Amino acid sequence: MNWKQLLSAKRWGYEDRDVNDHLDARSEFQRDYDRLIFSSPFRRLQNKTQVFPLPGAVFVHNRLTHSLEVASVGRSLGRLFYNLMKKENPDIDEACPFLQEVGNIISSACLSHDLGNPAFGHSGEAAISSYFTEGAGSKYKEQVSSKEWADLIHFEGNANALRILTHPFNGKDKKGYALTYSTLASIVKYPCAAIDGHVSGNHHRKKYGFFECEAKSFAQIAAELGLEKDPTNPQGYLRHPLVYLVEAADDICYNIIDLEDAHHLKILSYKEVEELLLPLCGGESLQARLEGLTDTGSKVELLRAKAINTLINACAEVFVKNQDKFLAGTFESALMDALDAPIVEQMKKISKISVANIYNAPTVVQIEIAGYKVMNALLEEFVPAYLKSNKTMFDRKLVAMIPEQFHTDRTDAYGKIRAVLDFVSGMTDVYAIDLYRKIKGISIPTLD
Repeated sequence: MNWKQLLSAKRWGYEDRDVNDHLDARSEFQRDYDRLIFSSPFRRLQNKTQVFPLPGAVFVHNRLTHSLEVASVGRSLGRLFYNLMKKENPDIDEACPFLQEVGNIISSACLSHDLGNPAFGHSGEAAISSYFTEGAGSKYKEQVSSKEWADLIHFEGNANALRILTHPFNGKDKKGYALTYSTLASIVKYPCAAIDGHVSGNHHRKKYGFFECEAKSFAQIAAELGLEKDPTNPQGYLRHPLVYLVEAADDICYNIIDLEDAHHLKILSYKEVEELLLPLCGGESLQARLEGLTDTGSKVELLRAKAINTLINACAEVFVKNQDKFLAGTFESALMDALDAPIVEQMKKISKISVANIYNAPTVVQIEIAGYKVMNALLEEFVPAYLKSNKTMFDRKLVAMIPEQFHTDRTDAYGKIRAVLDFVSGMTDVYAIDLYRKIKGISIPTLD
């Protein structure tokens, strides 16, 4: 793979258009960022759980604020990568004009990396999958192909993001969000189908990156950008190199910022946060500044900023140093796992504490359980109602609640199930709970 082909301004749905046909203050990749910022799926992230229940009196991150912060870190990673490349080769812009846009490409991909995640975080994904593996949806196995069934039993938010951005939903632009090919490819962490994914030890196939219905779309993107075929999987591809930087930006943010939220919620003390972050901040050189602050929240913010800066610089250096491996598709770990040993060990400590004290905190577990029940119940109502040929009056009323954009002309079981999943997975936490209460008769709608 080579950067000149990997960085393409060709736009999904406008393949025949010359990108130089118009003059604009923004580059094609900046236009991607702006389209995402103003899009409905992105705005809905403000009411989707990141880790903790949506904020009450104390602010914690939701999917939208998380995505904005990941995009900020991603832009820095991209700019630092370009600056290091430019330092080594001052004439690099002539050989690869779009390399200077890497920061914009990565920040756009970071904005959209969670677009496909359903309500209630990972418990929402688990609820959708379990509906087909253990619940009432298991009866549909004989009505779909093996590839389609693999999609259903392993719902994947990353694959759903690609669908949201490219699928021609009813009444919407048939070209989807018409992002550039490079931005779309940079979103797909595991460029293979569900049936070929979930392979232990293979970084390109740890999960999967596109549904069966988007396989041809991704193949088109891969061909344009020159993505190499995965030698372990003839039907799959090697990652676009920028995926590693998008992934690193996400890893940096959730590892560090979850500690900040935990401190705000008094799950972790300031001392506990300091012990975890200070080794990533230059240690003793920061102590004088910390001692000059009396507000513990400000201290945590300073530690967070310094830790993120350390990780950004370390990741960019590893990416440049191992660029040949990334372009060859032979770099077989996450970027964060390849940093210097002391950083990796400290990140492991953070992860261990996060799992024990944050991700298993009572409020987190409670929202996961509630979300699991809500999502499963919605599928139990809407999937059979939408699939039935002879619908009852109740079935017809349920189907009428599905917005027109999610309806499909497909008559096969997979196509209809996918239409319902588009509807349910796009719900915010608040909307899913409200709809669940209404269709279960727990709350009655009023006219005001």
